[in-house]
Parts: sequence; structure tokens; C-alpha cells
Amino acid sequence: MSTGTAAAHFGAGPLSRACALVHTLLTVEVLLLLTVAPGGLGLLLLGGAPGTLPLAALCLVPLGPALAAALYALHHRSHDLTELRPARAYLRGLRLNSAAALRLWVPLLAWLTVIAYTLTHFAATGLPGWWAGLLALTGVGAVLWGANSLVLLALFRFRTADTARLAAYFMLRRGGATVGALSALVVAGAATLWFTEVLALLLAPLLLLSLLRTSRPMITETAEEFTA
Repeated sequence: MSTGTAAAHFGAGPLSRACALVHTLLTVEVLLLLTVAPGGLGLLLLGGAPGTLPLAALCLVPLGPALAAALYALHHRSHDLTELRPARAYLRGLRLNSAAALRLWVPLLAWLTVIAYTLTHFAATGLPGWWAGLLALTGVGAVLWGANSLVLLALFRFRTADTARLAAYFMLRRGGATVGALSALVVAGAATLWFTEVLALLLAPLLLLSLLRTSRPMITETAEEFTA
């Protein structure tokens, strides 16, 4: 076997692909944690009191760009062990997508904070009980819309308004992506409630990779129908 043929086959086998995936996931995990570390420390200092929800939301602002960068890096990951550059891809995604992510993430975070604050102080509102269910359902819908938005803004260069409209359009058009986002939300919520927020962050790369896979029809249709 020639040297060129051996080089072509090195890093292309199943074990090498698995190692490449693990390396990418771990690298993205570390970089994501570093990106959100300042806000994470703020959350630890705040504790879990309902009255601190607005401050907690401020601490979560870096999470939006971090998730977009992680999605970008995972989407552009190499399957070849000899061509791994996940850190470079993450940093490029952070540079390209941070502004767009903040334009969608901050309003979403503000809306979710209003919903969460209302639910934690619901007895004081005087509203009928069914309003609590409606607010919770609205919050879940907003998170699912946010998941679609993060995928779209991480992989495509649209105006903010167009990304928002496409994210809402695909919630109904591509139910598989919505179900995938809902599954990731359930896992993250369960990890947070039963264990700790740190576990949800540790699982983030796997959940985002799963989100990308269930969003493939949405990504394909966006590339074919809405890009030149």
C-alpha cells in the first residue's frame, strides 16, 4: 500500500470517527462552559430565590451566543481524525453569530423571565388557575421557537426578522424538528430539576447534536428554498 493510500485511510475508520466525535464534543463542552462561566458564577451567587429571576436572566445572556457557536461547531465538525479543528470552528461561530444570537436571545430571555416571574408569584396576580397553564404552554412554545431560531442563525445568514419568521414557520412545517427540540428541552429540564443546572450544561453538546440531527429536514429545506 502506498504512503498516499495509507494516509487517505488513516482516521477514516469507525473507531477514528468515534474518537473524532468524542474529541469534538469535549472541546465544544469546555469552550461552552468557558463562555458562560461569568454568568454561571453569578447564578451560583444569586441562589434560587424567585425574586432574583431578572438578575438570573442577565446572567444567562452569554448562553445564547454560546449555544449558537456550539451548534455551528458541531454542524461543521469533521469526521476525519486527522482534520479536527473544533476549537477553531467554535470560535468562528462565536464571532460570526454572537450579534445575531443576542438580537433574538435577549428578547426571548426577557419574555421567559416575565412568564417565570408571573408563575412564581401567581397567587398574587388574582388570575384564574387556567392562566398558569396557558402561561406555561406559552413558555414552552417560546423555547421551541428559540431552538429553531438558534439553529437557523447559527447556520445561515438571514436578517433577524427573517430568522424569527422562519423559526415560527418551521415549528408547524417541520414537526420532527419541534419534537426533537421538545425532547432536548425535557432532558435538560429533568437534569436541572432532579440533579443540577451543571448537569444540563454538561449534556449540552449531546443535546445540541441531537437537535441538529432532528433539524436536518429544516436545514435542508432552508438551504434549498430560502438561500440563493
